[in-house]
Amino acid sequence: MKLIPILFAGLLLSWVMQAHASSDDADGTWQEARVPLAQQRDIRSTATGKTYRILISKPASEPPPEGFPVIYVLDGNVLFYPVSMLVHGQSQRREATGITPAVVVGIGYPTQKMLDEVSRAEDLTPPAPDLSDTGDQRAPRQGGADRFLDFVEQELKPLIAKEVNINPQQQALFGHSYGGLLTLHTLFTRPQAFQVYIASSPSIWWNKQFILTEQQAFMAASSFDLSHSRLLLMVGGLEQGRPVATDATALSNTPTQRRQMVDATRELASRLQQAKPHGLSTFYQLQVGENHGTAMWTGSIRAVEFFIGRFDKFNAEVSQP
Repeated sequence: MKLIPILFAGLLLSWVMQAHASSDDADGTWQEARVPLAQQRDIRSTATGKTYRILISKPASEPPPEGFPVIYVLDGNVLFYPVSMLVHGQSQRREATGITPAVVVGIGYPTQKMLDEVSRAEDLTPPAPDLSDTGDQRAPRQGGADRFLDFVEQELKPLIAKEVNINPQQQALFGHSYGGLLTLHTLFTRPQAFQVYIASSPSIWWNKQFILTEQQAFMAASSFDLSHSRLLLMVGGLEQGRPVATDATALSNTPTQRRQMVDATRELASRLQQAKPHGLSTFYQLQVGENHGTAMWTGSIRAVEFFIGRFDKFNAEVSQP
């Protein structure tokens, strides 16, 4: 399992390094690397007041009559690249991989850093009534998820629909960590915004597991039809290990132990699988041997397979919590 992210990272690095090879390099100077088959632009949102860097990868083929599937990828500065590479590369050998062509949209920020920690902490966390003790002491602002989702629904989706012929009934949302939390918040509060939800290592611990309050309200809500929707919950097997510590107090106070990532994700998956609220299908996968960082990369592979791959095979693989 550990070999997968290493090979994946090597392929990604090779792709990026080759992307900008041109006659401009003849003088021996380094040029900024660019990813092929992708475009980006910065958009100022009226809903949040922030500027977002939107990246998009479109299939080279003609769209089917119903339009292309589209996957929206949170933390786009990091995750757009592996997801778009996987979709493009694997769909070229569809007969062998089962991966169909799809549009990939990354939602990031105009920064040279991998993550804009301040902006993402605000955009990807739910608007809880009490934000005084969320467990994240580094973020000055939190709880802006609904404004962020207004941007996605009212500003970004219409823009993407003008750019490429997409299938509005085959849309996915994929996020890792806080992005996984936002994915769950979207499902529980705007369940018909997407048809496929993919939450990798979701931060269920945030604000004393506030997301479980939203889950309960979602399950108790008036009935609506999610029989054609599905959720994949993933978590790394090493996200709840026993780190080295000299005493019991130090051990119990480590973030890994306090947050109980594996237990929380598995228990949520089990509850949703048993209840099947509104007809929703829920799947769970423990990514053995992966920590919070490496689970992001292997989770990208699983996300593509789950959304546009051979779902019957995937279903048998991960349906048990």
